[in-house]
Amino acid sequence: MVDTESHKGLIVFQDRKIRRLWYNQEWFYSVVDIVKILTDSPTPRQYWGKVKEREFIALELSPIWVQLKMPAEDDKLRYTDCVNTKNAFRLIQSIPSKKAEPFKMWLAQVGKERIEEIENPELAQDRVKEYYELKGYPHDWIDKRLRGIAIRQELTDEWKFRGVQEERDFAILTNEISKATFGKTVGEYKQFKGLKKPNQNLRDHMTDWELILTMVGEKATTDITITKDAQGFDQCKQSAKRGGQIADNTRKELELEIGKPIVSRENYLYLNPEKKKKIISDQK
Repeated sequence: MVDTESHKGLIVFQDRKIRRLWYNQEWFYSVVDIVKILTDSPTPRQYWGKVKEREFIALELSPIWVQLKMPAEDDKLRYTDCVNTKNAFRLIQSIPSKKAEPFKMWLAQVGKERIEEIENPELAQDRVKEYYELKGYPHDWIDKRLRGIAIRQELTDEWKFRGVQEERDFAILTNEISKATFGKTVGEYKQFKGLKKPNQNLRDHMTDWELILTMVGEKATTDITITKDAQGFDQCKQSAKRGGQIADNTRKELELEIGKPIVSRENYLYLNPEKKKKIISDQK
């Protein structure tokens, strides 16, 4: 589904605007706008037509674009070629422009780092840690977040091994754990915390105890799944509910002892990554 109401339809890049739409749970960007920025062509639509013919149609490759309605210069909604983030990078690789070179070099660096992380998983963890540090998260919070990522990975690997493959099914199972643990699905929890952007990760805005209880629920789910040798979606769903219930029991006992709820509206929306980067740069 296209969402033109809840999210801004423009993204600013190097003081230039790129139209975008939230469609099928991800952002799609106007190809013509990207081409215009990277080439400064006075006729970006024709430029894209030549790239499309040379790089895709002539080679009989599957199209990387879809047509979506976006506001045109006359403010009317008109169909235009659009690409998601992954295919935006593919598009950049097809444009012989000096302005595209920094993007191509960056993509090459990302590919290199990805290969290094596969060979040495500790590098991936170090880079994630640096990412959170740059955003300004507390160090003790970062340690919990990283541990939670590892526990989550263990759980999803177990689900895959037992026949759960679809991302949609992963989301359903995750919601079962969340609802059992906190009384809210992931979507409801994000709304409760005031997270409105689709790319905002709920776990990046959890308090220490929320992270810990999330880990308890997912670790319990993993161990129950293994112990009961759950197979397929339905059996894994039962394990997910039970794992969440165990975390819920812990939450309720703790709330009784400390006299206040664990489920919190607190978030980390106030963090300023650019300010944090400047501070780190000044310290070097």
